[in-house]
Amino acid sequence: MVKVKICGLMKPDDIQAVNEAQADFAGFVFAPSRHYVSLETALSLQTKLNPEIQKVGVFVKESVAEIIAIHQAGAIDIAQLHGKSTPEEIAELQDAGLKVIQVFERQSINDQSSADYLMVDSGKGSGQTLNWESIPHTNRTMILAGGLNPSNVRHAVDVVNPDIVDVSTGVETNGQKDPAKIMNFIKNAKEEYVL
Repeated sequence: MVKVKICGLMKPDDIQAVNEAQADFAGFVFAPSRHYVSLETALSLQTKLNPEIQKVGVFVKESVAEIIAIHQAGAIDIAQLHGKSTPEEIAELQDAGLKVIQVFERQSINDQSSADYLMVDSGKGSGQTLNWESIPHTNRTMILAGGLNPSNVRHAVDVVNPDIVDVSTGVETNGQKDPAKIMNFIKNAKEEYVL
């Protein structure tokens, strides 16, 4: 069954919503964006997070040392890397005990990446939907992001068959996380159709 990452968590209410909906991954954005949180905020929020939910930090140009420091502080289990990441940087993060998500924009995936997860996204949090039919198949653990919402996630899962789906703005109302949309997104993503 597909797993679900809810990204861009910023407030205690967001944490309560992902706990109640039983998300698999919770995303904290450390890169400059509307969803940015400081290390202090992320640490405060994760104390309220169900410990079974894995904590993901989203990074764009932060140094390996900064990412490792955030991990060692206890804020994250997984580093999600946007932009160019070298095999050496990925290895350094993994050696420090982090799992790594390498993000590929549009329909390109590098199966040779040493990252633990490969994410296909339409751009850095752009919210644009990908052409799901053109995403290349991979035997690696794959995360689908970009323009997903409660209405289209079931179709996306059926077409792409990803291991994990990732959403942020698609479960928001007026720029705030919407608990009902989070619940519906997870329910629709995980719904098993019986023929």
